[in-house]
Amino acid sequence: MVTPAKNSKTTEESDLTEGMEKVKTLKQFPPYGAIHGHSTGETCPTCRGTGRIPRGHEDQLVAVIPCSDARLKPRRTKLYVCISMVVCLFVCCLTLFFLFPRSVIVTPVSVLSVMVYFTPDEVDMEVTNLITISNENFVPVQIVEFTMQGLVSKEVVAKTRIYNMTAIQPRSQKSYTIQIDLPITDKGLNSYCKSSSIKIHTLFVELQITMNISYLSHTEQLSLDTFEYIDCGTNSTIPHPVR
Repeated sequence: MVTPAKNSKTTEESDLTEGMEKVKTLKQFPPYGAIHGHSTGETCPTCRGTGRIPRGHEDQLVAVIPCSDARLKPRRTKLYVCISMVVCLFVCCLTLFFLFPRSVIVTPVSVLSVMVYFTPDEVDMEVTNLITISNENFVPVQIVEFTMQGLVSKEVVAKTRIYNMTAIQPRSQKSYTIQIDLPITDKGLNSYCKSSSIKIHTLFVELQITMNISYLSHTEQLSLDTFEYIDCGTNSTIPHPVR
């Protein structure tokens, strides 16, 4: 009966020794979340309070960074934020400056020539006009459709239409030669143009110009009304400006 008592006493001493070693280990490795070794929090879930990571569990390591760590307080944060805002604002302004839609201007320059053909019932005139189109944008402008109609005494006598003209390059202007046929069927105007007693047969023609253009993924329509004077009694190949 003596032997079992000694074995029981030996077991209790062994358990007491292991408990003391565990307490020492826990004192050496502070609890999870502690900075200076004093915390009422739970023990580290990774090392289970032993201060060592079990083999095969290295990928489950939990790193605890103190709030006073310099890595959590980057320097010159306000400076970097201000610089980023200024750069973004500059890029936006630059983009708006180059992509903001600007005007496309149509300007009749001159009448290049007027060819007059007399028939018993009417006077046919082939009028060749020079127009200039200016592009103030920083992107090319495509002319989708160009329409010109001529009015004599507020009556439409002719109309011409051109599709897909050459694109106008950025910040440039281009000149186009447009021909329109104007048949005069009014008897009074026919007599006026065919009269030999009148030296200059001045006829005022109203031109209504409409142009559909496409740029920056949108379509825009431009309109212009202008007047020009021509001599309907004889051929004229001397250019004169439109007034």
